Amino acid sequence: MAAAASRALARSLPWIGIGIGIGIVSLTMGGCGSSMRQRLGLEPEAKAPATLPEVSDGPRSAPLQPGRNVIVQAVERVGPSVVRIDTVKRVSNPLGNLFGGGPTTQKQAGQGSGFITRSDGLIFTNAHVVEGADKVAVTLPDGRSFSGRVLGGDPLTDVAVVRVVAEKLPVAPLGNSNDLKPGEWAIAIGNPLGLNNTVTAGIISAVDRTNAVGEGQRVPYIQTDAAVNPGNSGGPLINAAGQVIGINTAIRQAPGAGLSFAIPINLAKRIAQQIISTGQASHPYIGVRLQSLTPQLAKEINATSNLCTVPELNGVLVIEVVEGSPAAKAGIEPCDLIRNVNGSAVNDPSEVQLAVDRGQVGQVMPLIVERAGEQQTLDVTPEELPRQR
Repeated sequence: MAAAASRALARSLPWIGIGIGIGIVSLTMGGCGSSMRQRLGLEPEAKAPATLPEVSDGPRSAPLQPGRNVIVQAVERVGPSVVRIDTVKRVSNPLGNLFGGGPTTQKQAGQGSGFITRSDGLIFTNAHVVEGADKVAVTLPDGRSFSGRVLGGDPLTDVAVVRVVAEKLPVAPLGNSNDLKPGEWAIAIGNPLGLNNTVTAGIISAVDRTNAVGEGQRVPYIQTDAAVNPGNSGGPLINAAGQVIGINTAIRQAPGAGLSFAIPINLAKRIAQQIISTGQASHPYIGVRLQSLTPQLAKEINATSNLCTVPELNGVLVIEVVEGSPAAKAGIEPCDLIRNVNGSAVNDPSEVQLAVDRGQVGQVMPLIVERAGEQQTLDVTPEELPRQR
């Protein structure tokens, strides 16, 4: 760029020099000639016009004052509450006992981000940031450092809560992720690649991305084009009002640019409340395996299967019901089409998953299913999702 600027300057200098030279000569000759003729009485002095012509009749107004950048204001509001989280965990060393050397375990360091949600030391972050950590250190932008305790984490939504013993800490205001629209400002703050307090900005590219990081997700992710890298995990995604609308959690590399995904803050709050209350998150379970139905798939099923006949349309098809599950107890059968869950219309398996997860364990959840061309309502009572051991 410097070379290009130099070439451009070199091209312009001769023209500028010539122009200046001509201007000087012209002004000097013209000035002297006119003044001399007037002094000799050969030419009358020119009279200035009494009034100058008006070139604008617009109203006079004070100059516009430049406003403050909304991103700067948002970052100033939330930035002091964004923390760096350093972890240490012990991992097994498979080569420790070989050849008589090395320990059987070794320490592994990790780093991520988080943000303070309560002035007495409550912090939101990602579950994968603190999973299995033996030590957690929390560092604020002002340099203060605290030892953290993991209250709990939920691997299904990747939300975790950390607590430090402190008072009067800066707090990040939480917004409402239910009202987000594509095109709104999206600002990420965190510690990517160890670079503390890094700010990146973009827009919300999409909402309710249920297929962002694989099928069967329980998170309707916020998709943004704000740059996010390893180390941003657990940090806040904020809006132009300086409110946290999500937790940055995942990226997908793509040619030319990366795609970033955040957990909606409303979902994170619900999971965090459960973790604080009981030490773990609760996820309703009904016990069905589902398939997206298309007209083409329906034709294939009808041509090759004797179990059932399904309508040739788009929908959610039940292909398996777990024995003894809440769905089985409610009378749901294979080949049923699920049309509505707990008052919400559903069009694909992910929407069914999210609608079920918004329910509560032990609370009746009506499902509208279509069977043999007729719709019926079945009451399902979700149970707690079996936990992996």
